[in-house]
Amino acid sequence: MQASYPTYFESFDYQAMLEDYPLGQALLEHFQRMSAKELRALQNQRFMKVMARAWQIPFYQRIWGKAGLSPADIQSLEDIEKLPLISKADIMASVEQFPPIGDFHGLDAIPKEQRPPLVFHTTSGTTGTPQPLLFGPKGREVQSLLVARSYRFMGLKPAATIQSCYGHGMINGGHYIREAVTRYTNAIFLSAGTGVETRSAQQVQLMKTFGVNVLVGFVDYIKRLADVAKEEGLTPGKDIKIDMIIGHLGMESRDSIAKAWGNPELFDWYGVGDTGCIAAEGPDHDGMHVWEDAHYLELLDPDSNQPVAVGERGNMVVTCLYKDDVYPIIRFNTHDLSEQLPGENKLGLPFKRIRGFMGRSDNMVKLRGINIYPQGVGPMLEERPEFLGEFLCKAVRDDTGRDEMIVLVEVSSPPEQRSELLDSYQSLLKRKIGIEVQVELVGEGELTALTQVDVRQKPIRLLDQRFGG
Repeated sequence: MQASYPTYFESFDYQAMLEDYPLGQALLEHFQRMSAKELRALQNQRFMKVMARAWQIPFYQRIWGKAGLSPADIQSLEDIEKLPLISKADIMASVEQFPPIGDFHGLDAIPKEQRPPLVFHTTSGTTGTPQPLLFGPKGREVQSLLVARSYRFMGLKPAATIQSCYGHGMINGGHYIREAVTRYTNAIFLSAGTGVETRSAQQVQLMKTFGVNVLVGFVDYIKRLADVAKEEGLTPGKDIKIDMIIGHLGMESRDSIAKAWGNPELFDWYGVGDTGCIAAEGPDHDGMHVWEDAHYLELLDPDSNQPVAVGERGNMVVTCLYKDDVYPIIRFNTHDLSEQLPGENKLGLPFKRIRGFMGRSDNMVKLRGINIYPQGVGPMLEERPEFLGEFLCKAVRDDTGRDEMIVLVEVSSPPEQRSELLDSYQSLLKRKIGIEVQVELVGEGELTALTQVDVRQKPIRLLDQRFGG
């Protein structure tokens, strides 16, 4: 006899999900009349349900037990600060202890014949072991719905034609955006992906042929596509008429991006692979509205982990209020920085607003959608015989607003031979990181003043000069 188990949409109440997480006009109708007190009550109800699920999972039992906590200690959302923060490091420790997918997801206690269908992806893993990302059907659908909610909130027109420049493969991005658009909007969706998956010249021809009017993806590549269009004899704004660009703008200069594409309207949104979409810019262009019915967002001081005041920069720490099936996420420290905007929500929503992504509080750099960990660059270079073990990564922003990384490397080769080695180093890092970075080769000891390797227990490996730092 064949085993019986539920299919994807049978494993949760899909209609209830649509009612619980409204989008389109229903979003405004539902929340514009909701008070802050009512929102807090809704958050509390969902938080306690997520907590009940998390207490069943060894990962949380271990972390919370070590902190001396029991279920009785958390009676409401007011008690959330008693819970330790978690981060990617905790997830990877779980994976290392319980390979290959860890024990943070809660699947181990579910009999196989009752286990729901899963969506499985990984992070890019450019500097080490990829992190597994597991999604249950309900969690996955709410994540996708929140992206589509954001697009429709921004003003996505009915029957738009969207071209996505998010990558596919094992990483989550492109798949997740495709699900959002095809299930929760009525747009035509072109899953072009990155320039590796669909050549840039072909991408701009697709835009012209199919009348693409919305571009989504990471803005560095979207800017590059405008140049490619011109190289192909096409005029952005005339031959390709883009109405909206929905990307991850962060601290980017919007003027250069808009001008390159004939001045479409630009929108920002924020999320990470584990949590999905957390906040989105609205038609008011007044910060990013946090989807507080789905997430409880704390902004905490990177050093003390205490709440920061409105207008002060802090780590975004996220609790997903909907992930009560697979991989509950409670007080997940993204190490991404933002700040809450003061004043009332001009759209009459009860949600707080944040400025958006304002950089990292740790040593990770996100460059064109790829997470680069400077500490991991050294091991990549070790296959080169000239490499002396000292290096420094420098993140910079050029006059056009494009982010770049320069890797300075100490080598034993004399100055006259270094130019011949540059191509080898750049090819090596492109292969291992996934994108092009610049390389400068220097002699022994020349980086000491910058890395402070002679005076610091942990040498400096990153200089982030993009945001005036």
